[in-house]
Amino acid sequence: MTITDPAASPFGADARPERGPARVRLIVAGALLVLVALVAGVLLGRATAPAGAASAPSAESAEAGFARDMQTHHNQAVEMSILLRDRTDDEELRLLALDIATAQSQQAGQMFAWLNVWGVPQTSTEPEMAWMALPTLDGGHDEHSTAHMPGEPMPGLATPEQMQALRDAEGLEAERLWLELMIEHHKGGVEMAEAVLARTDDELVTRLANGVVQLQQKEIDYMTELLEERS
Repeated sequence: MTITDPAASPFGADARPERGPARVRLIVAGALLVLVALVAGVLLGRATAPAGAASAPSAESAEAGFARDMQTHHNQAVEMSILLRDRTDDEELRLLALDIATAQSQQAGQMFAWLNVWGVPQTSTEPEMAWMALPTLDGGHDEHSTAHMPGEPMPGLATPEQMQALRDAEGLEAERLWLELMIEHHKGGVEMAEAVLARTDDELVTRLANGVVQLQQKEIDYMTELLEERS
């Protein structure tokens, strides 16, 4: 991944843009929308998840593992999007970032609620991504079983160094970096969603996972076009 030279930023290598009252209000309003989406997702998840030991996935199931790991994955996308909104004045990108942040906050809230309703813990003693090594519904194994070993970083997750680079960036540099990181992040999210679809017939999980695949693939195509415009 190529990170643009800081000198290419319209604000210069060291300067940061001034944020007046109007800009601060926009930032606060965006954060509130994300919080509302998260709460709405929790309420929706509680309302739609069937309770009862007979129907609830177990703590070691693919459904529970997906719900835990995808929350972590989504939460990073929300953080990245909030960072971008504070580092660009491009309204098209600011709107896209807000859409991603609110949609993924709501989905993270749903998955948090599922785990509570299912009566399984939000955390696990198993390493991350262990659920992707579980057999598929037909009892076999797919490419996801071997592509990611338990304990490895989730697909598409930005590294701490990449997150810091985004925090340090401004203007066009931040736009390019965010688009590069979010495209890879979405590809990883699609991969995780496809992996759980091969391992579950739970209606709630399949509905959300299919939504992730369809929406994020469209956003990947859109972000690719936006990145090409900035190359």
